[in-house]
Amino acid sequence: MRTENKTEVIVVGGGPAGIACAVTIARAGREVILIERGNFAGSKNVFGGAIYAQPTREIFPDFEKTAPLERKNIIHKYALLGEEDSTEVTYRNNDENAVSYSVFRGKFDRWMADEAEKEGVILVTETVVEDLIVDDGQVVGVKTELEDYYANIVVLADGVNSLLARKVGLRENISPYDVAVSVKEVIKLDKDKINDRFHLNDDEGCVYQLFGGSMLGMLGLGFIYTNKDSVSIGLGVTLNELVENKVKPYELLDKIKAHPSIAPLIKDGELLEYSAHLIPEGGYNCLPELFADGVMIVGDAAMLVNNLHWEGTNLAMMSGKYAAETALQALVEEDYTSEILCRYQQRLEQSFVLKDLKTYKDLMDVMHSRCASFLGYFPQKINEFFKMFTSVDSVPKKEKYRNFLKSVFKDRNPLELIKDGGNLLKLLWSILK
Repeated sequence: MRTENKTEVIVVGGGPAGIACAVTIARAGREVILIERGNFAGSKNVFGGAIYAQPTREIFPDFEKTAPLERKNIIHKYALLGEEDSTEVTYRNNDENAVSYSVFRGKFDRWMADEAEKEGVILVTETVVEDLIVDDGQVVGVKTELEDYYANIVVLADGVNSLLARKVGLRENISPYDVAVSVKEVIKLDKDKINDRFHLNDDEGCVYQLFGGSMLGMLGLGFIYTNKDSVSIGLGVTLNELVENKVKPYELLDKIKAHPSIAPLIKDGELLEYSAHLIPEGGYNCLPELFADGVMIVGDAAMLVNNLHWEGTNLAMMSGKYAAETALQALVEEDYTSEILCRYQQRLEQSFVLKDLKTYKDLMDVMHSRCASFLGYFPQKINEFFKMFTSVDSVPKKEKYRNFLKSVFKDRNPLELIKDGGNLLKLLWSILK
């Protein structure tokens, strides 16, 4: 085994999964190198959304004291957008313990990396890992554009594309059905305007989840996050929907921004940033192989995203932690084969990570097959119902209700309604069983 440029563990990718893995290993007194292609951790990350407090505390117990947080999210809004109207549901949580905070990941990841270096992680930036070094079927290091690095274990946290995972045979190419293209704008707004428009006090935040609008009938969702003096607004749509509908994501976003229910929230704002990235959407049924001799994959590289609940950073952090705990065991036993590294998957299976993904394992199949119904027809009918319910036009209420029920069966083939109901029952059964 090579001894020059040799360490115990190499982690590729300086996002939440990679940093959580590296810092957990370093705290145990083991050698770990974290390789990041950007000039600092988070420099390539365009995410602007929420990080979850509980899993973050497991990695950085006191993060709320020093981390660059924007707002504590206390309001969650769910908006069904029609072409001009909308139906909204609001939940407000006044608990003192935060569930999530809005952040800019460029700042937050950099803070995490700085904290990890204080714990002993060796951070190597501006370095691209081009390939894995394999010896007799076992991963033993990485090739960069400058030099080779060797290790007992390599952990891949290099994002949704993860060319390295594909090269070593842990993943196949992603189907257009299993990845979403997300676009986001950061719009500068005065703090007082944000507080007034979203009904917040200082440091309180609001999260919007948007259904329909320009995405009616497409498998896509929109979002709004409030920051201290800006708003992040964007959407994600599966790649196959964009291709089949011959539409560009920024065109959909422009229409969302112009919607009568959304435009007043961002009125007179100044565009600060536009960005785009990919999100794994396949869920449990599209999980790759998570380990092999000498290697494990974590976070987005492992397709660990709960798309219904918009959870990704928490799954990334916990997968990084579980991979680190497995690596530490392997180092003690001096066995880096899959016979030991399989414990990483066992940890995931025993945790909420794979349990939650398994709960929703049929979600994407159902949504792909009935997308026009669940994200098109029914949101429109819900808005139509509330328009009818709130109108006053001297028409008897009973007549209105009857006409509305007739329209449900007139606008939608009864056979399709039966299929919709069957698929909904199938989904509920898979969740509850």
